[in-house]
Formats: sequence, structure tokens, C-alpha cells
Amino acid sequence: MTYVVTGATGPFGRLAIESLIRRGVPAGEIRGIGRQIEKAADLGVEIRKADYDDPGALRDAFAGAGKLLFVSGSEPGRRLTQHANVVAAAVEAGVELVAYTSILNAATSTMDLAHDHRATEKLLTESGLRSVFLRNGFYYEVYTGQLPTYLEHGIAGAAGDGPIGGAARADLADAAAAVLTQGPERQVYELAAEVFTLATLAEVVTEVTGTTVGYAPLTGEQYREVLKGAGLPDEVADFVVGIDLGIAEGNLATSGDDLAKLLGRPPVSLREALAQ
Repeated sequence: MTYVVTGATGPFGRLAIESLIRRGVPAGEIRGIGRQIEKAADLGVEIRKADYDDPGALRDAFAGAGKLLFVSGSEPGRRLTQHANVVAAAVEAGVELVAYTSILNAATSTMDLAHDHRATEKLLTESGLRSVFLRNGFYYEVYTGQLPTYLEHGIAGAAGDGPIGGAARADLADAAAAVLTQGPERQVYELAAEVFTLATLAEVVTEVTGTTVGYAPLTGEQYREVLKGAGLPDEVADFVVGIDLGIAEGNLATSGDDLAKLLGRPPVSLREALAQ
């Protein structure tokens, strides 16, 4: 059995490969796919260069693949075409199982961020490939990476008191490895460690750091101006505001425990992630 992981030169793919090895998959049975293969040279597995824009390279990279972890692309506007290339190459290679990293509530979400994920799930379903959809919550790292800013300026956003289903990237990658090695029990997993709001985030940051951090709820337009004032291009600011407005509408809410069940252990909490 050959396990193929796309995005192996990025954070999620690297973590997934490391998890596969920890779960007992021999390194010789793992193949990583990415664009900057030198970034993955230390993983100790075969690395092949391939780009989602290059159908031929994808076909070659997937040859002989038994199980495929399909890590979603990160280029809005190009992602669906790129994903179609991945699905077509997987079909041609006769991949036995495809695990795709989607987003929470992809089937019903009104967030722009969910559109490509929903369409990719449809592509996979119609392809005839045996597929499982790993609907990942927001990475804690989206927020922990802004800790210095929070400590200096506080937290601002247009998410209101909308619930955010989140988890550590490493836990989500480990869950993907679990599905590949153990086999999926169903097609869809809604994956989050816990649900919090931006106000809760401010409280936890305050507790962990000992520095009082507040949350300023803004309108979409107010938040857009803050982001633009911080130097973000208009299109990026609009994208970020759209995410927050989607959160305010409940698109990242979840009440399940799929992640803990896949991991077989409690996932990392938001407090633990901030403390780390």
C-alpha cells in the first residue's frame, strides 16, 4: 500500500506524514507531493514534485497510489480548477481511497471560503472514487499567530459572538492519518476540538498571559477599515471580513466529537495552544 500526501511541503502535509510514520506506516510506503520538494527532504520519505496546475505531473505522482490525502489548495479563484486536476489524476491512477481536507459544514455554509470545498466534495462524489471528507475547523494557529498583536492592541473582528469550531493543525493532520490508516467509518467528519467566540479568545489570552486583552466587536465595514489601515490589500481585507461575517452567521459552529474519536484522545485545547 502506498500512501500519497499532497501539500507535503506545507505545514499540514508535513504533519500528516509525520503522523503516518508514528502510526506505523513504513516510510518506504509514503510518498509526499509538493512544489518545493527541498522543504520536505528531511522527512525520510519519497518526495515528488508536482503542482495542482500540472495534470501530467499529478498523474505521474499518483501512479501506484493506494490511499491519497488530498490537502486542499490555498489559491482562491484558482482552487476549483486545480482540485479538478487532482480528482482527475486520482481517477486515472485508480486510487482506492481519497481523504479530502474540507471545511466545517461545507454542505450548508454560506461563507465564500466554503464554495470551493463544497464543489470539490461534489467532484469527488461524482468521480466514483471512494472518498471521505475531513471537514476541518479553523486552525488555532490563525489566532495564536496573532498573539503579539493581541497583547499590544487587543482583539478586534466582525464575528460578533459567533461560534468558532477550532483545533490545532497537528491534531487535524493526525486525524487525517488516522482515517487513512484505520479506514473511515463514514464519508463525512466534522472536526473541531472546541467551540469558542472571539470574546472567549480574549478571556483565554488574558488568563494565559496575565495581560488584560479585550475584544472589540466591529461591523464589517469598520473591520475592513482596520485591516486596510494595517496594510492589507483591499481584496485580502474583504476576504478576512467575509470569514468573520460567516462566523457571525454560525457557519463554523459544531457540536460533535468526531475529532476526539478519531484521535482516540482529548485534542489540544485552545488554552493549551495559547500557552504553548
